[in-house]
Amino acid sequence: MITHSLHISGIKPSLYCMPLIRGAFTRKKSVCFHGGALQVHKSTCRVQPSSPSDLLEEVFTDDNFLQSPLRTDSFSLPNARNASEDMLEKRLVVLRGILNSEQLYLNELETLLMPMKALKATAGTSQPVLSCQDIQTVFFQVPELLVLHKDFYQGLKARLEGAVEQDEDLGSELHQGAYQFSVGDLFQKLVSQLATYRGFIDNYESAVEIVRCCTQTDQRFRTLAESMKSGKGSDNSQTEYTFEALLYKPLDRVTKTTLVLHDLLSHTPPDHHDNALLQEALRISSSFLSGLNETSQCKKAVTLSKGMRRQLMHDGFVVCASEHGPSLRHLFLYTDLLLCVKLRGYTLGRQTQYRYSWHMPLFGLRVHWAGEGDHPPELKQRISCMKAKMYQLREALAQQTGYQKKGLHSRFMDRIQRKLQECELWLLTHSPSLTLELHSTSGRSHTLLMSSLHQLEEWREAINKLIGENTDTVPPDLLTLTNSCVKLRMTQQPHLESLHYGNAVRSLCGTLSVVIHSCSGLQQPACVWVCVEVDGFEFYSNRAQTHSSLNSLNPQWNQEISFQVDGAKNLRVVCVTPSENGKEDRVTGRGSLKLDPAITKKWKKLNLPMGQLELSLSIMYSPHPLDPPSSTLPQQLPVFSIPIEVVAQQEGVLVPQVVRSCAEEVERRGLQEEGIYRTSGSAKDIQLLKHTFDTNLGEALKCVRSAEVNVVSGTLKLYFRDLPEPLFPVDHYHSLKKALDLPDLSSKQSTLQNILESCPDANRNTLLYLFHHLRRVAERVDVNKMSIMNLATVFGPSLLRPPVSRVDISEEVVVQVQVVFFTCSVMTCPLLSPLYQWIQRMKRKPLCELHFPEFFEVEC
Repeated sequence: MITHSLHISGIKPSLYCMPLIRGAFTRKKSVCFHGGALQVHKSTCRVQPSSPSDLLEEVFTDDNFLQSPLRTDSFSLPNARNASEDMLEKRLVVLRGILNSEQLYLNELETLLMPMKALKATAGTSQPVLSCQDIQTVFFQVPELLVLHKDFYQGLKARLEGAVEQDEDLGSELHQGAYQFSVGDLFQKLVSQLATYRGFIDNYESAVEIVRCCTQTDQRFRTLAESMKSGKGSDNSQTEYTFEALLYKPLDRVTKTTLVLHDLLSHTPPDHHDNALLQEALRISSSFLSGLNETSQCKKAVTLSKGMRRQLMHDGFVVCASEHGPSLRHLFLYTDLLLCVKLRGYTLGRQTQYRYSWHMPLFGLRVHWAGEGDHPPELKQRISCMKAKMYQLREALAQQTGYQKKGLHSRFMDRIQRKLQECELWLLTHSPSLTLELHSTSGRSHTLLMSSLHQLEEWREAINKLIGENTDTVPPDLLTLTNSCVKLRMTQQPHLESLHYGNAVRSLCGTLSVVIHSCSGLQQPACVWVCVEVDGFEFYSNRAQTHSSLNSLNPQWNQEISFQVDGAKNLRVVCVTPSENGKEDRVTGRGSLKLDPAITKKWKKLNLPMGQLELSLSIMYSPHPLDPPSSTLPQQLPVFSIPIEVVAQQEGVLVPQVVRSCAEEVERRGLQEEGIYRTSGSAKDIQLLKHTFDTNLGEALKCVRSAEVNVVSGTLKLYFRDLPEPLFPVDHYHSLKKALDLPDLSSKQSTLQNILESCPDANRNTLLYLFHHLRRVAERVDVNKMSIMNLATVFGPSLLRPPVSRVDISEEVVVQVQVVFFTCSVMTCPLLSPLYQWIQRMKRKPLCELHFPEFFEVEC
């Protein structure tokens, strides 16, 4: 039997009241407490209960903490100080000790990761120390643990430094600042991510075996493994470790979390804001530790009657649609079935209970993404009102955080936070609109609603992967399975921003702008659109998508999307290929990006890996206070027969959506159509599509993708005909006519450039976009029979009109056609065109939304 022991002395057992750790940890190597030491045994053993003093010796290993004035006999307090103040004083000392312990643990993790880069470098040589697979096994989950604890350490350090400064400012006043000082949310965030340790613990045995084997067989690795030094101690002295001892540190650390929380809670007054948060964190940590100590070979598995094992693969909170309305449920994905349960009576600090709702075997299960549904007007109005109410509560909560009155903090502030949580929970239940349908072979069906396409694809991918591996299922013991959910769950509670309020130091509040440039890595040409999502409080829309690209191996968009964000920490991106012939859209890649508030007021261009794809995008963040959201449902204004600058402004775009969507659909399906723009579609269908654009833009964009292509082209022509003012303003008619009469080509081009530059922004942007589109249509003239002259004949009368005093009709048509023909002809040679040079000189940031892949690249 091989044992690792860590003996610490010098702490009085009377200082803490630690819980006993019960149960077993059944693995070939297991953890137990024995004789004042935490031991890892080669053979299977149970975790033996120890005295509180024995357990305490494992909590803090920093000598400075052991010599701190935490001992009750070292305090010399004035008689005027009451018990609550005394407890707060001790609480601050405990937190400082936790901070020192975290710093030491971070140093150990960094020391463990130091040789990883060098080992990876040798893996590609003829004499590797470790193979790539062995390196991945040895360091599995260690970088993630480092990030997790570094984030916790930085947050705790900032809070402690703020409390010290506050106490110094208060002087002789009672420690109101210490009372307001809160860290419960930091511990809640830490314990909510303890699942990271699951993978490390399950992998620990394999990692140690590789280290021991390589230490015996490779002199280079033996030299490294037996002398690893950390020089980041408080006294700058170097501490020497072995590789295996460092590898044991995370295993040791996970058992300390519950002890630390119990100790901190015992020094937190009952009426303190942290008390309920720490109770919940302690419950989660204890549940996690209890799950690790279960007598099973897999910590996420349930034993079946036939001796098989049912393993939990994924879980999370989703909304289930039913005839009674949407309901928030906890969904568990096991190796052979889906289990949906209802969370009963969730309260901070109390034991969670689940009630069975339904289950579906994975064998024969069909999963269908049914797109995005549309809420009824009444629900849309309620959602708008709820967002406005949430914003008011959020503002009130922000104001109260600055107050130093104990009563306001413990009662009024908690009341506001509870109200905010209730509103956010209602919104989480009623606002999702993305639909995932589940159909079993028995004819049963269930519909899941989600607000994030990234989350929906995670579920769909996880379910489809297991469906392919299942050939049969074992009938579940529903009572046992439901009861086991509490211990097996990896997601502890619904994701509510209000639960983590006060930990928004590294989050964004203001305007986040994202430009989606291009994508590479497609295996075959495809039309692709990109969905962009942000997290945080959902006061405003947190999801948007680009237009669909042209059919290409390297699709380009150069489209800008802006979000009003509050508390945003992550950006998620999903690439989607539209469906053909009524099939469901296919996700071709997804990725996420952590948002850093440092990206302020300056564009940052980066490449985001998305599996086989790589997406090029730029981001910029402008911090500022947010305007309150409107409580009334915005009414869509008409699109047709409205001045184009009004439409562009109300949509927040440079080129109206009706122009872009119709032109893109023609390029996607109509370039091969003979007589496109010359052959008219059904007048009834064109009027119906026009009405849809005027009343429901979102629905119209869907209809364009399924409408007959000549109906789409006819709708685009109708839009330009119905404009009250043509794209070329009427007062430019005579200037354009004179430009055509100029004998010199360069003078003609220069004059046209000046006329275009003098057009209003919306007119100019739309003209450039349209001419680029017509040029792409004319490139297929051998198939569609639409030359530049033919297209100019069709569009000329709609784009240019004479003044009210009409001229000769034949002369009017000649001018209209020649202006469009000449402009498109010039743009067929963009590198030689002053018009192209003018486009390059513009360099206005909003132009990044225009779709000119051949013309320019956005400079950010």
